[in-house]
Amino acid sequence: MTGVLQVLLVVSSMLLIALILLHKGKGGGLSDMFGGGISSNLGGSSVAEKNLDRITVALAILWAASIIGLGLIVSSGG
Repeated sequence: MTGVLQVLLVVSSMLLIALILLHKGKGGGLSDMFGGGISSNLGGSSVAEKNLDRITVALAILWAASIIGLGLIVSSGG
């Protein structure tokens, strides 16, 4: 079980880093490289940005759950 949680933690960490870098910041940043700078600001966030936010939050919850699970296993001596 520990090995599965460790793999899940590594994979979710890498994906979380990539998703956070894709978010549009105040200066555009890395998201401009992938076409993020083209969108207009007419009605707030676009559907793609909202979906990116949802995926990032879900992945962050999975990441936190894997850390808590690993912590509980290590603290119980397993």
